[in-house]
Amino acid sequence: MSKFSDLDLTKYEAPTHGDRIVKKDGKFVVPDNPVVPFVEGDGIGPDITSAMRKVVDSAVEKAYQGKRKIAWWEIFAGQKAMDKFGEAIPEDSFAALRYFGIGIKGPLTTPVGGGFRSLNVAFRQILDLYACVRPVRWFDGVPAPLKSPQDVDMVIFRENTEDLYAGIEWEEGTKECRKVYDFLTKEMGKKIREDSGIGIKPISITGTKRLVRMALQYAVDHGRRTVTLVHKGNIMKFTEGGFLKWGYEVATQEFRDVIVTEKELWDEHDGKLPEGKVLVNDRIADAMFQQILLRPSEYDVLATANLNGDYISDALAASVGGLGLAPGANMNDEVAFFEATHGTAPKYAGMDKVNPGSIILSAVLMLEHMGWQEAADLIVKGIEDTIKEGTVTYDLARQREGAREVSCSRFGQAICDNM
Repeated sequence: MSKFSDLDLTKYEAPTHGDRIVKKDGKFVVPDNPVVPFVEGDGIGPDITSAMRKVVDSAVEKAYQGKRKIAWWEIFAGQKAMDKFGEAIPEDSFAALRYFGIGIKGPLTTPVGGGFRSLNVAFRQILDLYACVRPVRWFDGVPAPLKSPQDVDMVIFRENTEDLYAGIEWEEGTKECRKVYDFLTKEMGKKIREDSGIGIKPISITGTKRLVRMALQYAVDHGRRTVTLVHKGNIMKFTEGGFLKWGYEVATQEFRDVIVTEKELWDEHDGKLPEGKVLVNDRIADAMFQQILLRPSEYDVLATANLNGDYISDALAASVGGLGLAPGANMNDEVAFFEATHGTAPKYAGMDKVNPGSIILSAVLMLEHMGWQEAADLIVKGIEDTIKEGTVTYDLARQREGAREVSCSRFGQAICDNM
C-alpha cells in the first residue's frame, strides 16, 4: 500500500517508494529520495527522457555517493494518455503535480479530439504555472551565429497565463464575434473593420507583479546584476504600459533596499552600480531584439509579458545555437514543472538520434530548484566537456567540422563519463 494515501487518484497507482517534497515556512524541504513525476512525451520524448533520467541518476549518485536518489514516477499526457485512458491529460496528472510540487516532461503533441488547444498551455493554465523560466547560455563548441556567443547568459521570466495566450478570441463571421464587434464599435466608439476576427489581450496587476517579483527574487538569490522589463508600452499603453508601471512598483516598493533603477543609476550614482545592488531597467520589445544580438553582455534577467517573451526566448536560443540546448520550466510558488522546449520531431521517433540537451538542462534547473546544486554542476560540466571534445548528436555534428556524431543515448552516456 502506498504511503501517499491522501493523494486522490482515480486512474493511476500512487508511487510505492520515495518521499514527498513539502513546503514549510515558505521554503521547500527536499528529502533524500524525492518522488519526481515525469511525462515521457510524444515523438522523440521516450528517447530524450530516457537519456535525461540516466544522466540525472548518474550525477546524483556521483555527487552524494548513494545518499540521495530520485524516485521517478511516470504520469501521463499526450498520445500515451490517449492510448491508455482516452483523454489527453487525465486529472490524475494535474493532481500528481499539485501534490508533489515538481515534475519534468518531454515534448507533447496535442492529439486530435484531445479537448485542449495545446497540452503545454493546458498544464500552465490549469495549474496556474504563471512563470515560464528560460535560461539561455552558450556552450563552447556549439556553432552559433553571434560573433561573441559567450556574452549571452540570460534568464527570461515570461508571464504564462495572460496576454494573447489567454486565448480570448472570436472567429470572423460568427455571432459571438458580431456581438463583440457591435459592443466595441457602437458602445465604445472604436473603429474596427467589419470583417475582423477579434481577440482580447488582458494584462493584470496580479499577473504582472507576481511574475516580476519572481524575476527580481531570482536575481537577488543568484547574484544577477540586472532585471530588464521588456514591453511595448509605447504603443499599448494600458496593457504593456501597465506591465511596465506595475513591474517598477514591485521593484521600488518590495525590493527597495536591493535595487537601483536606471534613472537613479545616472542621477545618484554617476552610472556606476553600487556593490550588491540589482539594476532595474526597461527596454521596448523591438529594441530588445537588437540588444540581445548587439549587446548581450549588458543583460542578465528579462521579465516579459507572454507574447514578447515567447519571441525573445526562442530568438535568444537561436543566437547561441538553437533550441536543442535550451532548457525551460513553468512554475508558480508551489509547483515547478520542467520541460524540453522543442517539439516532438515525430520523423525521428524511436531512432535514438536527437539531441537530449534541452531536457537534460531542464533537469539541471530542476536539481537547482531542489537545492541539489552539486549534482546540477556535475551535469553542466559533463555537457561542457562532451561538446567541447566534439562528441555531439547529428544536429550539432552537421554544423561542426571534425565532430564525432553519436546517438541520443550515447551522448547522454558521454555526459556521464565526463562528469
